[in-house]
Amino acid sequence: MLNCLFKGTTFLKGSTFTQMKIIAYHKPNGIICTTEKVEGNIIDAINHPEKLIPIGRLDKDSEGLILLTDNGSIINKIIHPDFEHEKEYVVTLNLPLRNQFIKQMAAGVYIGDTITKPCRIIPEPNTRRVFRIILKQGLNRQIRRMCNALNYQVIKLQRVRIMNISLGKLKPGEWRELTEEETKELVAQLT
Repeated sequence: MLNCLFKGTTFLKGSTFTQMKIIAYHKPNGIICTTEKVEGNIIDAINHPEKLIPIGRLDKDSEGLILLTDNGSIINKIIHPDFEHEKEYVVTLNLPLRNQFIKQMAAGVYIGDTITKPCRIIPEPNTRRVFRIILKQGLNRQIRRMCNALNYQVIKLQRVRIMNISLGKLKPGEWRELTEEETKELVAQLT
């Protein structure tokens, strides 16, 4: 047991890695990140034998990595923007990337009632319309709203990483439990 990581923390006090379950799920397009009993909800899609709660959201039109846990006390520590944990996405646009777009996205974009925090933008090699974006913020439909504000439309949006957890080779609809090493590193970043 790796209780030393939890010592002195209130959100995981007395927990052990064997008591906490976290899974990585490749959410397909069309699944809704809710625990409510609606058609297409993430809980029914996963069909996990234990009761799990999504850690954050991905909008219905997006796909990719989402974590789920049976320990609700860690959710805020992962998703709240004050903690500035990285989330990485691969974005495909309707138009080729322009240098001005890349600079504006990285600096922050006015999206209605706020300006987004600076982020990293990395154009994908050998493509004209695909880039990676690394956010430390998670506003509702943030990437789509940022691109729309700059006269682009998102064709495909896939989250590929949350903190130290990567989507890897999970196919849409597949899930796996985090390894003990992944869990240890994740929790170390939360303390």
